[in-house]
Amino acid sequence: MNQDTLINQTIAFVKETLKGAEGGHDWFHIERVYKNALLIAKEEQVDLLIVSLGALLHDIADAKFYDGDEEVGPAKARTFLEKQGVDSLIIDHITNIIKHISYKNSLEKNGVAFSSPELAVVQDADRLDAIGAVGIARCFNYGGFKNRALYDPQIKPNLTMTKEAYKKSDSPTINHFYEKLLLLKDQMNTATAKKIAEERHAFMETFLQQFYDEWNGVK
Repeated sequence: MNQDTLINQTIAFVKETLKGAEGGHDWFHIERVYKNALLIAKEEQVDLLIVSLGALLHDIADAKFYDGDEEVGPAKARTFLEKQGVDSLIIDHITNIIKHISYKNSLEKNGVAFSSPELAVVQDADRLDAIGAVGIARCFNYGGFKNRALYDPQIKPNLTMTKEAYKKSDSPTINHFYEKLLLLKDQMNTATAKKIAEERHAFMETFLQQFYDEWNGVK
């Protein structure tokens, strides 16, 4: 199977698998991450096939929708790729991207055991989709999906969460900006993503100021 056919087959698989998914983790999220990854990859020395497949499959079964089980996503991706006859080394690389892409893994004390230029690109692409205007929309969409409060001035952001605490958190949506979204700008791996993140980060800061002004009846 040639690479274009494989990419098209993967897109079809992801679209079908994610039918009815929560709006922040649906096919359109995957599509945005895929496009971001291709953009970032132009300036990096990477295997474009691995970047493409990693981006397309990175959320094929997000653990937060599977009772926290982090093995479902890599397993689903592996089964699909094996059926397509993809080389085992490429499959291993892609499943490692899926296993290690998540922000919550950066909270582990022992750090991340796997790294590659391709992971760096896909991780940046995914993190870019978590900030800026789209990031704000996704944040509140997921908060609504989980029936979380918008904001509670009495509940302060937890800036020292472990991975397990992060996975179990049910804090108000606004807190998530401080617990993750505003931290992402300084965690980008590539020059391209760092540049894009600057504007998106500034937009979130402007949004938060407007939010607090409206919440407090200032304007």
